[in-house]
Amino acid sequence: MAVLVTGVAGFIGHSVARALLARGETVVGIDDLNSYYDVALKAARVGSLAHFDAFKFVELDFADLQLLLAVMGKEPITRIVHLGAQPGVRYSLENPAAYLNSNLQGHLNLLELARAVGVRHMVYASSSSVYGGNAALPYSVADAVDRPLSLYAATKRSDEIISESYAHLFRIPLTGLRFFTVYGPWGRPDMAVWKFTEAVIAGQPVPLFGAGQLRRDFTYIDDVSCGVLAALDRVPADDGRRKPGGSISPHSIYNLGNHRPELVLDLVQAIEAATGRQAQLELLPMQPGDAEATFADIEVTTLDLGWRPTTNLSEGIPRFVDWYRWWRESLD
Repeated sequence: MAVLVTGVAGFIGHSVARALLARGETVVGIDDLNSYYDVALKAARVGSLAHFDAFKFVELDFADLQLLLAVMGKEPITRIVHLGAQPGVRYSLENPAAYLNSNLQGHLNLLELARAVGVRHMVYASSSSVYGGNAALPYSVADAVDRPLSLYAATKRSDEIISESYAHLFRIPLTGLRFFTVYGPWGRPDMAVWKFTEAVIAGQPVPLFGAGQLRRDFTYIDDVSCGVLAALDRVPADDGRRKPGGSISPHSIYNLGNHRPELVLDLVQAIEAATGRQAQLELLPMQPGDAEATFADIEVTTLDLGWRPTTNLSEGIPRFVDWYRWWRESLD
């Protein structure tokens, strides 16, 4: 029996696949290895999993339903961790079609696969972006989330709603996870931690939108992977009781965040300390689609999943900087 991990060449997908393999699971990983960012990084993530005998990689675009069903229908899949998506708030302003194709059509296709093969549980990636223009902090899964500030956020909220309909109609056990600013080794080049580290080491200006006063609930990758596995192991019961997120079908939603919002300027200072270099700051106005702050209420996550993050910026950023230097040297 195997766990299907989509987006296995991505940041979170790679980490979750590694954690599953480390505990003895069989993993089938799929990814289309698109060029949104450096394909060499994606290939290296997949390559780092190749020494596990229980790992199988298939290059596949899950937005193609017939191909997905034809190929994955032959695999002994009993659970799905759907982490593949088109990420990025700002890129959704430039290429909205990519989000409709991957995040909407692709998510629907995974639900159809789950339905076709009769999976025991599917865990899928949502985002803290769904909280949009909510002013009340911390963000709770009990909050209304009807004010998305970006197309990316709208697609992720749509995924939650579509999942609710599938849980209701077909009784498929589903769990959505709202991730909060995940960072760490093997991270994404389009995210602030990577960009800022790259700029500080190169002696280039660090662009601080919102003049550095935005707050983010920075969550370390290993903590997130533990949370995903904890969610996968807790199958929502089809008992008619209300679940986190409000469903009475077998569909739960949880926040995975550090429960500790910090100024983006504090992130820069952590990078300065880890690199031993002074940052050149470029203060810029807010970008369209950005929230002023993110802050996860994880009380129900801790209660239900037994999960609580343990890594703060002062620990996580040096680990990322060490990895980043290794990665750059490996390319020389």
